[in-house]
Amino acid sequence: MTSSTTPGIARFNALAEPAATAALHEACASSAWGSKLLSRRPYATAEDLFAASDAVMAELTADDLAEAMAGHPPIGRPKPGDPTSSREQRGMAGASEELKAEMLELNLAYQEKFGHVFLICATGRTGEQMRDAVKERIGNSPEQEREIVRAELGKINRIRLTRLLEEEETA
Repeated sequence: MTSSTTPGIARFNALAEPAATAALHEACASSAWGSKLLSRRPYATAEDLFAASDAVMAELTADDLAEAMAGHPPIGRPKPGDPTSSREQRGMAGASEELKAEMLELNLAYQEKFGHVFLICATGRTGEQMRDAVKERIGNSPEQEREIVRAELGKINRIRLTRLLEEEETA
């Protein structure tokens, strides 16, 4: 990444607050995350925005994380008509009915234990990799799992922020 301001970050910095709030909410459903990122504008580079996102993610409370997770559908069941969740969960699209049924069962068991959906940065992962991850993570303590979820949300937010900056360049 260069140190000069890219057109995407310049456009993001120039967005009116309601538009910027809506764009950030599309990236992450946590209102605390979005408002804290907005309050730190302008950003010199995309990397500065990513670093701010990571720093804010590290500060989120359990309630803030719950709000962020509420914006994510279960793995294997992307929101109908939502191209973002469909694109991110592409690894499950071609999964066998058996794997889809197994993921549904695992998602339900995970949700029963932790009280929220199984969250993983699904981009680039196969259905089998996601199944193996939920099988491994279901044995975690709630505290361990909260920190893994925080890290996974951070990865997802970076991917979505990158896409936001790229989309703006073609707008």
